[in-house]
Amino acid sequence: MTGRVLLVEDDAAIATVIRSALEDEGFSVDRCDSIAARDRLIASARYDVMLTDVMLADGDGIASIGTVRAACPDMPLIVLSAQNTLDTAVRASDTGAFEYFPKPFDLEDLVRAVSQAVGSSERRGEEAQAGEGLPLVGRSTAMQAVYRMITRVLRNDLTVLILGESGTGKELVAEAIHELGHRKSGPFVAVNAAAIPADLIESELFGHEKGAFTGAIAQAIGKFEQAAGGTLFLDEIGDMPLEAQTRLLRALQSGRIRRVGGRQEIAVDVRIVAATNRDLKPMIASGRFREDLFYRLNVVPIQLPPLRERAEDIEALVKHFLGLAAREGLPERRIDRAAIALLEDQRWRGNVRELQNAVYRLALMARDDVIDAATTKAILGETAAHAPDGDGDDLKGALSGWLTQHAPPSGTLYHRALAAFERPLFEHALRETGGNQLRAAKLLGINRNTLRKKLAELDVQPERFLRAG
Repeated sequence: MTGRVLLVEDDAAIATVIRSALEDEGFSVDRCDSIAARDRLIASARYDVMLTDVMLADGDGIASIGTVRAACPDMPLIVLSAQNTLDTAVRASDTGAFEYFPKPFDLEDLVRAVSQAVGSSERRGEEAQAGEGLPLVGRSTAMQAVYRMITRVLRNDLTVLILGESGTGKELVAEAIHELGHRKSGPFVAVNAAAIPADLIESELFGHEKGAFTGAIAQAIGKFEQAAGGTLFLDEIGDMPLEAQTRLLRALQSGRIRRVGGRQEIAVDVRIVAATNRDLKPMIASGRFREDLFYRLNVVPIQLPPLRERAEDIEALVKHFLGLAAREGLPERRIDRAAIALLEDQRWRGNVRELQNAVYRLALMARDDVIDAATTKAILGETAAHAPDGDGDDLKGALSGWLTQHAPPSGTLYHRALAAFERPLFEHALRETGGNQLRAAKLLGINRNTLRKKLAELDVQPERFLRAG
């Protein structure tokens, strides 16, 4: 494919690598390092696509994009940024950008995006103010994939299924989708399916009429109607009883509900975001979760990484939680690097929620304003003294815990256990090789085709582990 590319990048080394890769694919590339030079080039030539960094020699590349849109309203825009926060991802999306690449990025993915942008005639041209007070913290590669998925669902009502272990922040992601999307003026209503008795969950979701059952002394409006015009967040969807699953599926398919004990169908206008910490596929196989409901919910899956896969975010999270603790009346504390390193070395089976509780405990009980490693060990106990050593006993313990939690049905144990073991193994190989599938296959001792097949079977997304070559 051929096309003319404008590259606005003030890092000469990165610019050289990008230019070389694009020219190898037949693109013509002009490069500049400032907003002023960019505007001069756009005024004098026509470009098929523009790649721009955020931080340029003379200002903010996103903040100044209005002049580019005025001059070239149909030109695709690809944003590059080393400021890898959800705020930056949302700002890039708000420009109508064709794609957003946090640094470091995979060069092949960037070249592919340029090719797609040049051949695309679809533009998202609206601009909006950047969201403020965003609830998610972290700049790791794992979180970049989450941020990019969030930005892709802000301007539509596609159903989102958030997957992740307990404590990873699934409700925060749901709130971000609501607060940053076009339904932010409507209500955000959360329902925890695991916390409602099975015989009451339908009434909670759909409401009930007076006299519908014993104790129904008045009409009640359910969560669907309460969330009208906004977002309904269905947390722990894997714990929903089968009968309620059937009624939920009918509501999602028709866009209408019927209160318990009622005859009238009521149209509802809500955006559905669901979440679960369970693996729903074995539940489908055993008949505990409806397959058709799964596909109705799983339109846009967002996989939240466990904290152990984003240890580089722990320092930012700890400082964030210390600030929250101080605002909630606890003593104002700081923490030194040795204590941070100690916290980074933990497994955090309870994920971000467990870390937050630990930080609050440190803020409350520390004697000095600065929390050091000795204080961290003394307050958090032996769990902060060392991380699990990963020997055979630890692996046996993990298997025992998995068997207790999942209890696979008879005849499926071997394949379920093998899949549960293979997924973290392949994720480890991808993480160690920066997402390079050829090197990951060599590390594992298998061929690349086998790796690709396994990744597809296990629904492992290799782009989560990519970094710039």
